[in-house]
Amino acid sequence: MALTGRAGLLAAIGILVVMFAPLPGPALAGVCLLLAAAIIVDLVFAGAVRPLRFHRSGETLMRLGQRATVELVVENPGPRRVRGVLRDAWQPSAGASPRIAPLDVPAGERRKVVVTLDPTRRGDRTSVAVTVRSVGPLGLAARQGSHQAPWSVRVLPPFLSRKHLPSRLARLRELDGQHPALVRGQGTEFDSLREYVVGDDVRSIDWRATARRHDVVVRTWRPERDRRVLIVLDTGRTSAGRVGDAPIPLAGAEGRGGGLPAQSSLGSSLGSSLGPLLGPDSRPAPGWPRLDWSMDAALLLAALAAKAGDQVDFLAYDRAVRAWVSGESRTELLSSLVNAMAPIEAELIEADSQGMVAAILSRAKRRCLVVLLTDLNSAALDEGLMPVLPQLSARHLVLVAGVSDPRVAAMAGRRDSTEEVYDAAAAEHAQLGRRRITARLRRHGVEVVDAAPDDIAPALADAYLALKAAGRL
Repeated sequence: MALTGRAGLLAAIGILVVMFAPLPGPALAGVCLLLAAAIIVDLVFAGAVRPLRFHRSGETLMRLGQRATVELVVENPGPRRVRGVLRDAWQPSAGASPRIAPLDVPAGERRKVVVTLDPTRRGDRTSVAVTVRSVGPLGLAARQGSHQAPWSVRVLPPFLSRKHLPSRLARLRELDGQHPALVRGQGTEFDSLREYVVGDDVRSIDWRATARRHDVVVRTWRPERDRRVLIVLDTGRTSAGRVGDAPIPLAGAEGRGGGLPAQSSLGSSLGSSLGPLLGPDSRPAPGWPRLDWSMDAALLLAALAAKAGDQVDFLAYDRAVRAWVSGESRTELLSSLVNAMAPIEAELIEADSQGMVAAILSRAKRRCLVVLLTDLNSAALDEGLMPVLPQLSARHLVLVAGVSDPRVAAMAGRRDSTEEVYDAAAAEHAQLGRRRITARLRRHGVEVVDAAPDDIAPALADAYLALKAAGRL
């Protein structure tokens, strides 16, 4: 049961009556009885909320920055009209609106309530409960009850680094020899023979073909295909730190209307796979966790490697396997990756590097490129990864990528006050630790990418292309 503001107003009027009545005692009793009787009548004739039935429909997949609509159908099988308000409660990060909606369902009929979701975080956003308050005909009291109407919407990573994909694909085509200028890339797979021109590497001369043709002939090469790339995401405590500014995408024209595009699958080609993930412009927001920036870089690398013809696998690990994607086709890779990444959250525990290396070695039997996305924190790596790194680098080509915090660099440059001098000293110490751990990793034959949040994705893609061009994959 719930009382409305009208009941309070009526009680205030009753107090005034009692104050000016010649006999306050009987007047007070009369006012209380009258108010109680009115409330009881209101409750008796109010529509029952317990028999109500609820049905949901709508989107179950969306990307961060897009708006989705979920329809809630309220069915009233009771004999009385249900008139009042409805509250559809979701997790706060789901951004559900309206929070409270008017409701008027005649007996034996249905009404639809449309809820718009504008989430601020990726992951599974679920409904909690539906609460209905049915007001009586006098508007003094209401029946109230909560119902379960479960629904879940998975919010996928936004893949903001997609804007770098066309330029990297152009460079990949150049390496493959498909550029209109016919510039041949470096590699170890033989492509074709052609006549020697000034500027060609003399080491590429094919002397047997030259002898047969009586003209100088050189070999051309192309980057290797069908290699394996294993992307490993560290989901330990260091990935929880917030860095940079989070560019949360604005909902496009399709989102402003409260709906989503009719496309329900992620496509049957690389282009259509990217379709639901691509979004319009973005706006700055509070910093993203390092984990989300790493996911964005992993998506760009996966899209590029898939286009290059390489087999891409994905592993998320801290002290246990949080996600594993393997054997997906090029057309389904991004769909599987974003679905696997969406529910992953940083665990506030130290990552088990020995267990991570064991998981990698058990899944990658043949030599491949292992891309480890983690924080280049010197203390964490000294105690965790460095002791077991030789086991991994001996069997695989390892690339370690870390997201640096631009605020540390900004802090190192400010020395206007005593406090800022101490802050600058701490920032310089942190940067020196990153440089030292980077140098140690490279001495072990490990490639390292250390970049700011906005630059980590293109820098990682460039490192992959450089390895392709050098024939190291």
